Amino acid sequence: MSIVFRETLDGVELEQLSGGFFDGWPNPPSTSTFYKMLEQSYAIELAVDEQTGNVVGFIQAISDGVLSAYIPLLEVLPEYKAQGIGSTLVQRMLERLQGLYMIDLLCDPEVQTFYERQAMQRTTGMCIRHYSNQAGRIDSRQSD
Repeated sequence: MSIVFRETLDGVELEQLSGGFFDGWPNPPSTSTFYKMLEQSYAIELAVDEQTGNVVGFIQAISDGVLSAYIPLLEVLPEYKAQGIGSTLVQRMLERLQGLYMIDLLCDPEVQTFYERQAMQRTTGMCIRHYSNQAGRIDSRQSD
């Protein structure tokens, strides 16, 4: 199996994104919402299986492009885990964001050691989660 990494959606079609992301989410985003989420990110990194052409992992960042960035999601499909794909995606993203003052990420306690291995440090944070909006909010100014 050969994985290639990309930093754009160029040449990626919707069907290449459907494959088990957002496992366990009560209201997962549709494939078109997922695509739009990636498209409107400040930066993305994709892991693509060369054999199938499918996206098997991704990370995204949102940022002001001046001082700060936030990494909301990193996912690797279950059958591709434990192959270094997640670590490579994180390292590629951190390299792209290295000129910024702060790069923040919230995660569950069970994955904190993974991010510590990526040179991130534990901190305290706060959040609000509107799980009813997990599928994505449709903005009336945008078309789906």
